[in-house]
Amino acid sequence: MNGTARDPSKANRRSAARLSAVQALYQMDIAGTPLTDTLGDFEHHWIGREIEGEQYLPAEAGFFRDIIAGVVAEQRRLDPLIDRVLAAGWPLKRIETVLRSVLRAGAYELDHRTDVPARVVISEYVDVAHAFVDRDETGMVNAVLDQIARHLRPGEFEPRPQTPTAPSVE
Repeated sequence: MNGTARDPSKANRRSAARLSAVQALYQMDIAGTPLTDTLGDFEHHWIGREIEGEQYLPAEAGFFRDIIAGVVAEQRRLDPLIDRVLAAGWPLKRIETVLRSVLRAGAYELDHRTDVPARVVISEYVDVAHAFVDRDETGMVNAVLDQIARHLRPGEFEPRPQTPTAPSVE
């Protein structure tokens, strides 16, 4: 195990928390596992452990818990928000389970974690999606989260006023 796996940066711990949160949300969606059982299972048996030859990085536990609990608490509000952005005829319930988990976690973070820049949230969840799906589907994740971000945080996407340049002295 290298030093990064033992003592990852805050950004790496948050990335690991996002990946674990998506996996946990997927498990909850597929198996109907209750929130408390899922949190305990992931925190004690997955995060920061080696499983089947794969080393899972330590995750920021509070961030992981916030995403999972937040998605569960806000799902009735987040799902219609995501549905409005998805193409007509493709409601969230028709989207593959892992992509639903990615979109819900990303939408939650965009809505509630304003301490994280919207572009970072989008990039992180596109990276998480890459672990599970092909490029076309990650493009959909990017497009959906970008539209949600522009709706929820328009100030982060407005063009910055250009600084007037001083006239040249000739």
